[in-house]
Amino acid sequence: MKKVILEKVILRELAGNVKFPDKYLQHFHTHILCSGGSISFVFNNRNYSAKAGEFIFWFADSQLTDVTFSKNIKASVLFVKKDFLDNNIPDQSWSIDALLHSKENPVLHLYDNNDKLKVVSNFSLLYNRFLESGHRFYNEILQLQMQLFIFEMWHIFANEYERRKRTVESGSLYEQFMQLVHEHCMEEREVQFYANHLHITAKYLNYVCKKNTDVTASEWIQRYARERIILLLKNKNLNIAEIADKMEFSSRSFFTRYVKKLLGVTPSEFRNRLA
Repeated sequence: MKKVILEKVILRELAGNVKFPDKYLQHFHTHILCSGGSISFVFNNRNYSAKAGEFIFWFADSQLTDVTFSKNIKASVLFVKKDFLDNNIPDQSWSIDALLHSKENPVLHLYDNNDKLKVVSNFSLLYNRFLESGHRFYNEILQLQMQLFIFEMWHIFANEYERRKRTVESGSLYEQFMQLVHEHCMEEREVQFYANHLHITAKYLNYVCKKNTDVTASEWIQRYARERIILLLKNKNLNIAEIADKMEFSSRSFFTRYVKKLLGVTPSEFRNRLA
């Protein structure tokens, strides 16, 4: 059977007709800038829609269904091969924040027109660099361009994150709790820590979360911690002791027991499965 070689970067302009690469969710991270019409989809069992001036990010292997486009859709779509992007992430801690934010918020509203222009420019720069296959240092400059692309997208993400954070600070107890979990779950895994910050009891915090999402505060903390642990274990530049230290566990053995509880396997077993 002939092996299919996938392009690392694909750029497409949508104008009414929509055609994505086969099995794109399996192979690519998908970036979409909507400039006209609308896109609706179900992401992690929640309904979303995006219109002109909004940016969508679907990471590879997302739980994505029911994607529909309006007849007047206009959008720029950049597909980046999963392994190519993942292997060129310049900073792991920002990667974790960006990924977790995208899982909760796949649609980003670009308030600043400069951000819209920057996204379009980033798409073109990366794609054009990919096409320069005759360059003497092709692999090196393509990797650098990929890293520049990621830094630029993180800059836009950080601006949106700060706006969202300011909004949440005056929001409901549940919204404030979720923001705190996002910020502190690497080091704080007890409900009492978050309850103290919100000046309520741990029992009442669990009630608030249950009422809003049918998921307890403790379960939310574990979900976020689980995501971070998986991403850190996938980073081959960190050994298990360093990850345990990053998450402020008192010992590697305590970290191992915690991972076994969340993932069903030890950190070493998880890494062996990736090999």
